Amino acid sequence: MESDPSPILQELQMLAEQARGFGQSLTRPGWRMYQIGILLGLFVVAQLGTWAFYGRLYGWLRAREGWPIWRFRTALILLRRLRIILLVCLAWITVWAMRELTWPSRSYLVAISATLATAWLFVGLAARLVRNPFLRRLVTWGLWVYVTLYVIGLDDEAAALLDSLRLGMGDLHISALTLIRAAVVTGVLFTGARLIATTSAARIRRDDDISPSMRVLIVKILQMSLYGAAVFLGLKLAGFDLTGLAVLSGAIGVGLGFGLQKVVSNLVSGVIILLDKSIKPGDVISLGDTFGWINALGARYVSVVTREGKEYLIPNEDLITSQVVNWSHSNEFVRLDIFFGTSYGDDPHLVRRLAIEAAAGVDRVLAERPPVCHVVGFGDSSVDFILRFWIVDPSEGLTNVRGAVFLALWDAFKANGVTIPFPQREVTVLPGSRLAAEPLPDTVSDQSLSSKSSKES
Repeated sequence: MESDPSPILQELQMLAEQARGFGQSLTRPGWRMYQIGILLGLFVVAQLGTWAFYGRLYGWLRAREGWPIWRFRTALILLRRLRIILLVCLAWITVWAMRELTWPSRSYLVAISATLATAWLFVGLAARLVRNPFLRRLVTWGLWVYVTLYVIGLDDEAAALLDSLRLGMGDLHISALTLIRAAVVTGVLFTGARLIATTSAARIRRDDDISPSMRVLIVKILQMSLYGAAVFLGLKLAGFDLTGLAVLSGAIGVGLGFGLQKVVSNLVSGVIILLDKSIKPGDVISLGDTFGWINALGARYVSVVTREGKEYLIPNEDLITSQVVNWSHSNEFVRLDIFFGTSYGDDPHLVRRLAIEAAAGVDRVLAERPPVCHVVGFGDSSVDFILRFWIVDPSEGLTNVRGAVFLALWDAFKANGVTIPFPQREVTVLPGSRLAAEPLPDTVSDQSLSSKSSKES
């Protein structure tokens, strides 16, 4: 690693001399001192205007109930920068007046200050495109420093200073200027790629001609392509030699093959899921004890939301290797079965008719696929029936619709005198046994001995 400190010291001394000369020019009596006073006065007036108008404008903004959200956000961002907006307006008005009334050189400092304030204002507004607060602050301060150096004419000296900060490893030499340039170019391209990807993804998701799984796949491929192109183009434009990345990509491939098998498996499984359209957002699935609907398809996992509000992040590999029940794969029709029994004294034809009418009266039961009821056996205590009906919205839950059908059966049977039996046993005491000779206890009632199974002593 090589680094010669002498060029760095020379650049620092040059910058220090220029800064000292500029500071001395500000302290000389004359119009520059007057301009400093004018700038201080403009700042005070802008501050007073902010105190006077901020509350009124904020109250007026809160009264705009019909505005869309984006307009509210834009107005609030501008309102928070009311002081610098007033300062910019007052500064440029002052520059115009001074140039009309006196020599242009006597408004030089005010013009530079107005230019700086205007650039800082637009930098602050443009930095709102960066969502991350830390990155937004970093971008804002970096652009403010660059704009300031550019306006006052010290950008070449600052670039020379950064270029003199070099790190050398063999034939490779990297300077601080190269790193900053790479970060700026990559950041701009990355931001542009994010904006294009967001806009394109919104349009793709609104296209009903494309299946939901293909929408997700197209969006993922578009995002990966744009972000990858932004990184490589940014490094290339900044002057980095990308031929050395071949060795790095080989090392990454070996690492993926040995240390990241599960990650790669989940990524490949996610692509397979999107291509074969086995599941898609909105499908209702069952995987083991998990029952819910697909909320989102990720690169590594699938988000499944249950009826309890829990969100399970299931790895894509589990959906490929495990048995998954997709209740809405080819269509959303789901058939549910309910088993019940009635007494032998009830008419089974009446029971079937009442069960079908009760199920058909439930809201979520489909009328175009009417319910059916069949006798499935003669049990020990009851005639056993099965009631089958169809629904089209399994994402709304299965237990609740079963419960609604059970309640409808209960009401129908109660209104028509149909009884649901319980197991009964009959105890017969044989003559000559010990129990026949002894009186029964008072606690034993006739109902407790009303069962239908014989017991011999």
